[in-house]
Amino acid sequence: MAKDVIIACDFPSMEATLEFLDRFGDTKPYVKIGMELFYAAGPEIVKEIKKRGHKIFLDLKLCDIPNTVKSAMSVLSQLDVDMTNLHAFGGHKMMEAAIEGLTRPDGTRPLLIAVTMLTSTSKELMNEDLLIPGEVDAVVASYAKNAQMSGLDGVVCSPREAAIVKIACGDKFVTVTPGIRFADSAADDQVRVMTPAKAREIGSDYIVVGRPITKAEDPLAAYERCCREFLGTAEL
Repeated sequence: MAKDVIIACDFPSMEATLEFLDRFGDTKPYVKIGMELFYAAGPEIVKEIKKRGHKIFLDLKLCDIPNTVKSAMSVLSQLDVDMTNLHAFGGHKMMEAAIEGLTRPDGTRPLLIAVTMLTSTSKELMNEDLLIPGEVDAVVASYAKNAQMSGLDGVVCSPREAAIVKIACGDKFVTVTPGIRFADSAADDQVRVMTPAKAREIGSDYIVVGRPITKAEDPLAAYERCCREFLGTAEL
């Protein structure tokens, strides 16, 4: 299973994003385009970053009735991203419809993964606000198994649940884990966080790193540090 570090480019405009990526020179990190940037810049930001040679995780977290998600995924399939996602709690019919919409006429499609439980969600919030009983890891494992049975490639989960997902779904089922912080970084608004080195130990396939890189004085150096800790190498 290939592993990689994905930089969360959570910027408010195309200009800010491209200025940030320019600081990496010839290095072409895997990047995440989330809702803030996509809503601000639209499909053109995807096309421009792809043209520059980056892999892209389009993080829009779709969740709607199956037919709507299928239609939306059909549009996204034309953007040539490498990975995209939806919410697992939309259910198996929605996830199956998403795969159908995302698959191109030639049979190819990006990786499709399901968000299990946001890394900002604590057990208390899940139990009291969302009215979902039990422990977070049990809910994440259940969502992951449902996503796998629906034909998806993997899930987004906190690094604390990556090992649990691997046990439930097998080593080939992809785990994409945000909530990554260096040991000397602030947790910010994340609740379930982990260092890159620890995420590697417990079986994360991709880690998504935002502010520890994007807010760093030297983003390239921070990215290289993350690669060393997660991949065990500085080769990019």
